[in-house]
Amino acid sequence: MSNQNSPRSNMQTIRAAMGRGPMQPGHIEKAGNPNRALIRLTQYLSPYKLTLAVVLLFVIAYISLGLLQPYLIGRAIDQYISVKKLDGLSRLALILLGAYLLDNAFQAASSWLMARISQDALRRLRRDLFEHLQKLSIAFFDRHTAGELMSRLTNDIDAINQAVSQNVVSLVASVLSLVGIVIAMFVLNPWLAIAALLVVPIMFWFTNFIARYTRRGFRDLQKELGEINGVMEESISGQRVVKAFRRSESSIERFRASNQRVYAAGVYANTYALMLMPLTNVLGNLFVIVLVGLGGYLALQGLATVGMIATFIAYAQNFISPLRQLANMYNSIQAALAGAERVFEVIDMPAEVDNASDSPLPVPVKGNVHFADVSFGYHPEQLIIKNMTLEAKAGQTIALVGPTGAGKTTIINLLTRFYEVNSGSISIDGKDIRDISKDDLRQKLGIVLQDTFLFADTVMENIRYGRLDASDEECIEAAKLADADHFIQQMPQGYQTKLSERASNLSQGQRQLLSIARAILADPSILILDEATSSVDTRTEARIQKALLRLMQGRTSFVIAHRLSTIRDADKVIVIRDGEIVEQGTHQQLLKAKGFFHHLYMSQFKGLAI
Repeated sequence: MSNQNSPRSNMQTIRAAMGRGPMQPGHIEKAGNPNRALIRLTQYLSPYKLTLAVVLLFVIAYISLGLLQPYLIGRAIDQYISVKKLDGLSRLALILLGAYLLDNAFQAASSWLMARISQDALRRLRRDLFEHLQKLSIAFFDRHTAGELMSRLTNDIDAINQAVSQNVVSLVASVLSLVGIVIAMFVLNPWLAIAALLVVPIMFWFTNFIARYTRRGFRDLQKELGEINGVMEESISGQRVVKAFRRSESSIERFRASNQRVYAAGVYANTYALMLMPLTNVLGNLFVIVLVGLGGYLALQGLATVGMIATFIAYAQNFISPLRQLANMYNSIQAALAGAERVFEVIDMPAEVDNASDSPLPVPVKGNVHFADVSFGYHPEQLIIKNMTLEAKAGQTIALVGPTGAGKTTIINLLTRFYEVNSGSISIDGKDIRDISKDDLRQKLGIVLQDTFLFADTVMENIRYGRLDASDEECIEAAKLADADHFIQQMPQGYQTKLSERASNLSQGQRQLLSIARAILADPSILILDEATSSVDTRTEARIQKALLRLMQGRTSFVIAHRLSTIRDADKVIVIRDGEIVEQGTHQQLLKAKGFFHHLYMSQFKGLAI
């Protein structure tokens, strides 16, 4: 498999094709540390310190102008309106108008700058998550569903986007506004300020109480969204199977159950979150009532002017406004922190380990492969391969046969280092594959799978995936060798015809021939054929076999086949049962021995259960 470092490589695709190990539900324990998630998010904003400083200056400017407006209104009441003095009132009105205009201008500028910063930071976060996914092992993808991982790339990133792009400036502005209003209140009248702020501790206590339940609810909601994404992805990608087996109602029921869990989690999360809004309204009204009552008393006693009370009421309303904004932002902030935990949890997953030395395989690779006392299990306590020893000499064709679950594909997974052996060793030309880098190793391997994966791109680019630096002429020559050129030329745009998703506009045999062309272009030293002809008709099988013979010529080849008639010409047939080699020899030798292979062979033709 060449060009493993290509940005277009897709480990999830390989897992879907090769992953016959245990598939488990994708459930990851949450980190449960919002402070750490918040710190990690701020690190993505750190490269924009200078621009953020400008944004902060703009925020301070419009907050200051916002604080100036109630003060100017109070002055207008005391100095001009209450004494019926019009001189200077128009000038003060113009100053107030200028303050409003500048306030809005600074708000617009800060929002525009923050949108650019946040989107670039999220682009980097999305890039880091996707790039790290490409570095994770096949075992990771075997344990997590595609829908759950897609949810982290979409739903969780979108939750962070909502909070960062829309609420960071509002959050800073609200906090600065609260601080500024408190200072202005104490400067104007300390007693009125103390009375007004009595409700603040009550509000913070309720907010903290609700916070614990809200955040837990949004974490559960994000998890359930990941689960429902998995259900939808499987149902949509498997529509042919769903319809063939008349399981539409079953899929609908499964979706309804998952959708109900999303509904329940959403109700729980939003019920607590939405409690903040009526709470702030009640406390806000209490705020104004306290000011009106105490302010009126002080005015009657001559300790405060009408303008000062009007200024205080305006400040009180302005004080409640950022508190309401904070309550509104709380939902998205909690969802963002929950999403950030899930995103960083994947980013913190250890990448695929490659402890190989820098020494590459010798050139040219002869293709001698040796399994020495190899044992392996997807779970250490349950071995799939048990003390297996086998040898393939350069240029030989080795057929691996046995009942389903015997360990045939697991052998391939070990040879490609998708999984590491528990004990024993595998060597190529006398060199332990653990001492060969995975990129170098896989560049020498070519794989043709039963379930071929083609990308939604042109036919030419799908062939070129075998070697990205190949010319068009080389791709066409590979297609001719694979006996695929004739049907490609009949397509509407020939080699430039764009395939649909999963190449559904091609037959199974055509997809297989394209995968063979891709393998021919990669020019591997060792070839792996995993059930390459089991899903096609006899005529197509003959054409594929012809292409495969060209591909196998001069190469060490491992062939996994259930159609035992297709391996008659193999140099060696290795019969595997329960993870152990029970027989090996040529096709004719094994038939004459009348052992397990003979039983498999005869059962296949007589329709007997194996």
